Amino acid sequence: MSVLSAHQVSVTIDGNPIVADVDLEVSAGEVVVLVGPNGAGKSTLLSVLSGDVDPSSGHVELAGKHLGHRHARELARLRGVQLQKQGLAFGFRVHEVVRMGRSPWHRTEAAERDDVAVEDSMVRADVTELADRLFPTLSGGEQARTSFARLLAQETPVLMLDEPTAALDIRHQEQLLGVVRDVAAAGAAVVVVLHDLSLAAAYADRVCVLANGRVRADGPPAEVLTGELLTEVYGHPVDVIHHDGALLVVPVRPRPVTTLTDTSEEESSCSAV
Repeated sequence: MSVLSAHQVSVTIDGNPIVADVDLEVSAGEVVVLVGPNGAGKSTLLSVLSGDVDPSSGHVELAGKHLGHRHARELARLRGVQLQKQGLAFGFRVHEVVRMGRSPWHRTEAAERDDVAVEDSMVRADVTELADRLFPTLSGGEQARTSFARLLAQETPVLMLDEPTAALDIRHQEQLLGVVRDVAAAGAAVVVVLHDLSLAAAYADRVCVLANGRVRADGPPAEVLTGELLTEVYGHPVDVIHHDGALLVVPVRPRPVTTLTDTSEEESSCSAV
């Protein structure tokens, strides 16, 4: 059953359509990845799904109830959000930032899990060694991992992440998305915005391709991520390569042209040696 669903959602800002007539459903245990070029409406759609932005038309349902009818604290117990930009300007330490994820459960029975949830989340996000560091002093990647730990500590049945891997190295990209898959396997519904199409192919159950605010395709990665569609949507030639059971999405680049003069210079250099 669908846990999160958008029904004919549109967002217009200053007369400009940012998202147009989007229908989307996300089920428990599923990882749905939103992809598309810059300005496609990915982050805006995620903000509407999270309840942070009101749609100009249409509506979103979370756990069977209209999103606009839920109180802020109730919403925070149902869905957690990791934004692309970190908004903490004060000198909180990493363990304090992660503990902020437990605030929706204050004065509930779930608060008994605060210490365990924080410790476990820091381990899974690989920030335990950063526990006493001040958040503003961290690198971009370290801040992203700390924000991911805070999201995990919130322990919600729906997770939404906007470009969580953008500042991460290869190891932490794979680690973070591996944890996302584990969370989904445990029953959570997950929506992730990604620019890396190969990562989307590797970790998504479904990929939703957006272009000009509209859904161009929605389905399993092998069906959606085709060279023809991606070339059209991104306005650049793209190849999709099947390698060892995985899809690799790579841009087509022009080969450098070797001129006769270049060849002569190379031969002359070799002769001189």
